Amino acid sequence: MRLLIKMKATETVIAHGHPLIRGTHPTTFEVTTEEELTLYGDCIIAVGADKGAACLSPEFREILSREGAHLTTRLVCRDLCIEVQSTGGQGITLEHPTDLVWRRSTFCCGRTIATRSDLVARTLPRELINYLREGAILRVEMVAESPG
Repeated sequence: MRLLIKMKATETVIAHGHPLIRGTHPTTFEVTTEEELTLYGDCIIAVGADKGAACLSPEFREILSREGAHLTTRLVCRDLCIEVQSTGGQGITLEHPTDLVWRRSTFCCGRTIATRSDLVARTLPRELINYLREGAILRVEMVAESPG
């Protein structure tokens, strides 16, 4: 009998909203360490994050880049807690210094934290987007898991 051990790591990112947050992108959402935002950044849901992809722990990064990895993300803002389910995998490199991007597609680059996300900017609850437009604090709680 073979025992399957699951590897698990957590990360938390703290960011805040901005008056120009629109949350209308159909295939991604993003959290960035950058403070400024233009109307073209329709995927960005929070700015001023305390870390980007490259600053996540080596353990978290290693687990998320394994084949079969899964990421559960909780977006906690005021009285809301939105859960997003996504996948990791070998294409996840987490090299970007400022950005974290969740994607509906399987496209990967250094900014991609996860793919096949079940929620994107356009499908996030409008109440969350409104809170963030008011400048509310966003707590991004992430749990990466993969088979051992």
